[in-house]
Parts: sequence; C-alpha cells; structure tokens
Amino acid sequence: MSTLTFLGGAGTVTGSKYLFDTGKSQVLVDCGLFQGLAPLRRRNWRPPPLDLDRLDAVVLTHAHLDHCGYLPVLVRHGWRGPVFTTEGTADLAAIVLADSAHLMVEEARQANEVGWSKHSPALPLYDSDDAERAVKLFRPIDFEARRSIAAGVDLEFGRAGHILGSAWAHLTLGNRSVVVSGDMGRPAHRVLRPPQPRPACDALLIESTYGDRAHDDAAATALFAETIRRTAARGGSVLIPAFAVDRTEVVLVELTRLARAGEIPDLPVFVDSPMALASLRVYRQAVAKSWPEIRPELVNGEDAFDPGHLAELHTATQSMQVNDPKQPSIIISASGMATGGRVLHHLKAMLPNNRHTVLVVGYAAAGTRARRLAEGAREIKIHGRYVPVRAEVQVLDAFSAHADADELLGWVTSGPTPTTTYVVHGEPESAAVLADRLEAEQGWTAVVPGDGERVLV
Repeated sequence: MSTLTFLGGAGTVTGSKYLFDTGKSQVLVDCGLFQGLAPLRRRNWRPPPLDLDRLDAVVLTHAHLDHCGYLPVLVRHGWRGPVFTTEGTADLAAIVLADSAHLMVEEARQANEVGWSKHSPALPLYDSDDAERAVKLFRPIDFEARRSIAAGVDLEFGRAGHILGSAWAHLTLGNRSVVVSGDMGRPAHRVLRPPQPRPACDALLIESTYGDRAHDDAAATALFAETIRRTAARGGSVLIPAFAVDRTEVVLVELTRLARAGEIPDLPVFVDSPMALASLRVYRQAVAKSWPEIRPELVNGEDAFDPGHLAELHTATQSMQVNDPKQPSIIISASGMATGGRVLHHLKAMLPNNRHTVLVVGYAAAGTRARRLAEGAREIKIHGRYVPVRAEVQVLDAFSAHADADELLGWVTSGPTPTTTYVVHGEPESAAVLADRLEAEQGWTAVVPGDGERVLV
C-alpha cells in the first residue's frame, strides 16, 4: 500500500509538500517555500526533507511561491526529474521563480552592503541559474488528460479556479486514488471559471486557508470603492500590496468596472511590479486565445484590465517616481504580503503620511508585514529600520482567490465520500474548524495531519 508524508502545508498555510510513495516510485505534489514566521522560513535552509535519489516526479498545482518556490532548492541539490504542470502554471511559474531568485540575490546584496543581516555574508537561498534549471524541467499537460508520470502512478488535472493554470490533482496509485485540492478558487472569481467538481477518490487533501470564515463580497466591494473615494478626497493615494499573479489582475478588473460605472474618481493607476506586468501579459494572452479557464464574458470585449489611466512601471526609476505621490492615485505593487519587492519602498515612503491608505486585499500569513499591518501595528520594520504607521490601513477580502468555508464544503461534497479527508494548508484554527464541520455536517472522517506525519493511502 502507498504512503503519504506531509512535509509542509500541515499546521500552516505555507510550504506545501506532499510525498507519495508506492514502494516502486515517489511523487511529490507541490514543492512550496515556507513564508511568514522566522521558524518557518528557516526550514527552507535545511537539507531537502526527502531522498532526491528516490524522487521520480514533482506535480505542481499552481504557480504561487508557497506551492512552487522550493523547486529551485531541489535543483540546487542536484535533482533533475520531470515537473508536471498545466500550461498556465508553467507560464506563470517561470515568471514567479525568476522573480523570487532575483529578489533573494538582491536582498542578500543589500544585507551585505547595509549590514542588517545576522549572517556574514548573507547568501540567497537560490539564484537565477537554479530557477532557470527548474523551469526547464516543466512538462505541461492538459486539463482532464490522464498521464502516467511514474511507475504505477497516473495523474489527471482539473480546473481549480484559483489562479490561471491552477489545478486540483487526481493521482491514481495502483488500485487507490487521491485528490489533492491545491488552492481552491471561488465561483465568483472575476477572471476565471469556477472549479471543476472532483472525481471519486479514496483519500482527499483539502486546503483550509479560509476554513473558518466566509467572504462578504458585496460589503467588501463597497468598502473598496468608498476607501478610494475617501482617500482621494483628502488628497492621498491608495497603495495596494497585491500578489503579482492573479490578485493584480483581479484588482484591475474591479477597478475597471468601478471606473466605467463612475463609482470611483478618475485616477491614474500604477502597476509597479515587473512580475505582475509579466503575469498580466500571460492573462491577456489567455483572454485573447479564449483559454477554457477564462470567463466567457471577458473574451472579445473591451480590455477588462485597463481602468482608463493605466501606467505600467517597468524600471526602478519609474517606481521611485511614485513614492509618496503628491497627487491622488492608486498604486498596485508586489509582494502581496509585503515580504519583499518594490512595495516595501512605497510603504517606507507612504506609511508615515496620514493622507494615504494601505489596502490589504489578500491573505496575509502570520509573521508577514501585511499581517502586522492588518493587526494594527503602529510601526513596521523595513530594511532594518522601523517605519511609523500613520497612514490609514484597511483590510478586506473581496479579492481573495481562496474559497471560503462554505465554498470549500461545496467543492469537497461535489464528489462521493472519500475514506479519509486530510485538512491541510491552513492555520491550526481554520483547519480544525473545517475538519469539525466535515465530521459534524457530513459524517466524514476528517483529520488535521501533523507536520511530518506519514499515513497509508
């Protein structure tokens, strides 16, 4: 019988890694980077938690760093096997990994120059060469196409509707089968079609990022528009730390809708993230080619991503010109959790000024700057110095690409009852609440696995 070992994404939202061992082959589903709290981040620096000589294949459910960002570490340690993805994930993960490597190298350089790192010298976890080698391992396969990926292991992807290319993974391991949800999207996603129902399976891994709460889209969207109007009226600008992949596109679609409806002022909108701009090109190509993931109403219409005064900031000089803007504007910049990237420079300039607003529009893991802002921090440490928080900080989840608790339950129950359901990719409280609901409302065997736990499947 096959085994499953939880090497990440258990008891935490980050670092997703699920190792399946049939006795004849090993397959790793997702290869995510740990983010957030320092003890989690330090785990990225440990030796890989599996025997690379026995690993036959990696499967990526989507292109966010907490699901693909550890792959260059495997490559740096000598692994050269195939990585199975969808076409959209392959396109976006190439962008994400290149940007991640660049930021790691740049942050190490700055730390060495300024001396704010504890390490001497500070080193990057991986570099651009590692990222490039990882991307060359990608083997895209279509949705709903069953493929043999290792001895005795077949794979089929289904649409997850979380970001472009995102998928749930259906693994057939001999006479047993497992579905790994990856991150589940929402029926109300502004760009992507809803997730496909899951097939029958013996074991199910379901994410639980929002397993203990519901999204109120109408209230959050109204608050989004009101915040923009209020900030512009006092002469300030709105800074939106946004994930470069998908969140930027979703925010642009909503800004476009509000601007065309006259619900927000006619303001310049700056997208300040090379990775976000590269991602935007992939999304625009997907719309132009009518990919099956794209909502049909976005095809053959006006540009859904342009609110009217969209400016793409490609260079560092262009980015610096919008620090602490003197005229009202909207700045969308990465990273979404404010863990790195150009958004840090905007935060340093704008947080001390009470004219401005910082809008936290996505999930912020514990230990990240976005989480501390959302929790009301009065100062934030950036590049070794504390910055006072005098700007307005507003938190809303109208743009979350993660299904909420009821949407997760709806997808989970879209297929027959599995023997065991493992609730993963959630902070302890959200995972426990979702597991309790599955047991109480559905009568299922639902378990929150421990980090490093191994089970039979």
